[in-house]
This record gives sequence, structure tokens and C-alpha cells, in this order.
Amino acid sequence: MKRSSSANAPNVTGTRILIGDSRDVLPSLDSESVQCCVTSPPYWGLRDYDHPQQLGAEESPEQFVENLVGIFREVRRVLRDDGTFWLNVGDGYARNGGVGVCGPNAKVGNTRKLIQKRNCRVPACWGLKDRDLIGLPWRVAFALQEDGWILRSNVTWVKKSPMPESVRNRPSGATEQIFLFAKAPGYYYDCQAVRERSGANLRNYWILGPDASGSEHPAVFPQELARRCILLGTRPGDCVLDPFSGSGTTGLVATELHRHAILIELNEAYAKQAAGRLRKGVQKTLLA
Repeated sequence: MKRSSSANAPNVTGTRILIGDSRDVLPSLDSESVQCCVTSPPYWGLRDYDHPQQLGAEESPEQFVENLVGIFREVRRVLRDDGTFWLNVGDGYARNGGVGVCGPNAKVGNTRKLIQKRNCRVPACWGLKDRDLIGLPWRVAFALQEDGWILRSNVTWVKKSPMPESVRNRPSGATEQIFLFAKAPGYYYDCQAVRERSGANLRNYWILGPDASGSEHPAVFPQELARRCILLGTRPGDCVLDPFSGSGTTGLVATELHRHAILIELNEAYAKQAAGRLRKGVQKTLLA
């Protein structure tokens, strides 16, 4: 099936929003034109983003990983030789059971169809068993490492206000992984840009809370998460890429930090929401 082609949403002060499938849009970008990529792709089998070509709706998590490897291979091409890639990926359970109002299988918006599909059987890969934690973040990280990326760090994102889970046979989840990849050994990383309060080097666990984003997008990551990645991996005037832009957080933060941004979003409605959010952010910055 032919995937959707790219189109331009309004340009918002140095941020380009490209509407389309990343697999189609990324090949149109110039090689070595981006300094840093900060992104969080849809998690496998969790939410329905209301598009037939959405990532995360694959028949198996193995296919999901393969698709991500192909997409991020193009990201590596468009990165400068000293560029970095920051990736947030969520985990899931093999046939976790239940479609209640809490936890990783909670019904959020129009997600029920995907959740029921995921819960109906254990994926036939990796020796997964009923109730297994899939370990998707690390499976993606190792697959990207094998494909040529240099895996430099994993940061544990500790959530101040995690989604509650009514589970009685394991601890409730309150963390996610953020991976730092480099294209080449001599990559740019400004260790002075973000420090611990004591002045020490930044540690690999970040305690971050949710933002009041005002966005209708169901999965908005904290602006502070994007801010740290962008400050550590770029200089003012550099270009930041997000191939799964969603609510536009990466672009919003990049603009505030005087960076350019390229955002790619499959769902046109989300792209328009992101453009509106960026305009409000720019106005707020100008009035500050």
C-alpha cells in the first residue's frame, strides 16, 4: 500500500512542519543537514493515532523494531557527522490482559482496537511468554547499535506523576528509557549546558514531571526532556529533527532555545495543532 506523501504545514519562525510518513519524508531531506534528532515514536500496540499507516500497529513487536531501524537509518544519513540522536521508547507486556482505566493497557481516546489486538495473543518472537515484559526499549537500542549507531548512554526518565496501575503482582511502572546515540565517535556534546544543582556532571536519571501542554495529543513528553537533549547536543542556530513530532514539543523547545527545527508528523490534525502551539509559544517568548 502506498504511504502518504509529504506536504508542508505553515512554517513557524524557523520550524518546518512536514506532513507525511517519515519513511517517505526523510529521504527528501539533505544529507548531513541536521545536528540533532530528539524523538519519541509511537509505542507498539498502545495507542491508535487514527491513521492507517501509523507506526506501532504492526502485527508483532519484531516488525515494529525493524521499521524503526529503517527509519532511523535515514535519520543517521541526515545527521551531521558530529550529530547525536536522543530516543525515548516505551515498553509493554506480552498479553498483559485487561483493558481497564489504568496502566499500560488503559483505554485512552480511540485506543481500544489496538489494545485488544495486542492482548489477544502472545507475540511469536523472542521466546515471549504470557505476561512477559517485552523489553522493547533495549531491543530497539541493540538493533540500532547493530545497524551502525554508537550507543553512548541510557537515561532513566523517572516520572513525577506516573500513570497509576491497579496491579498486584509486580511494582507499578514509573520510568522510561531515553537513549543517546552518536553517528561517529567525535560527536558534539556540551557537558556544561545542563548540570546537576551541585554543579556536577549530569547523571543518567532525570526526574521529570508532566507539562500542562494544552494539547489534544494523547502522549506529550515534558518540555524539560527535550530542553536537556537539545542543549546537550546542539549550539544556537543548529537544526533539530523530530520524525514523530506529535504535539510539536521538540519544535517548541528548539524555537525557545534559538535553534531551527524540522518536524515530521503523519496525522494532519496533530500537525496543525503543533503549528498553533508553536505560534503561541513564539508570541509568549516575544512578550517575555
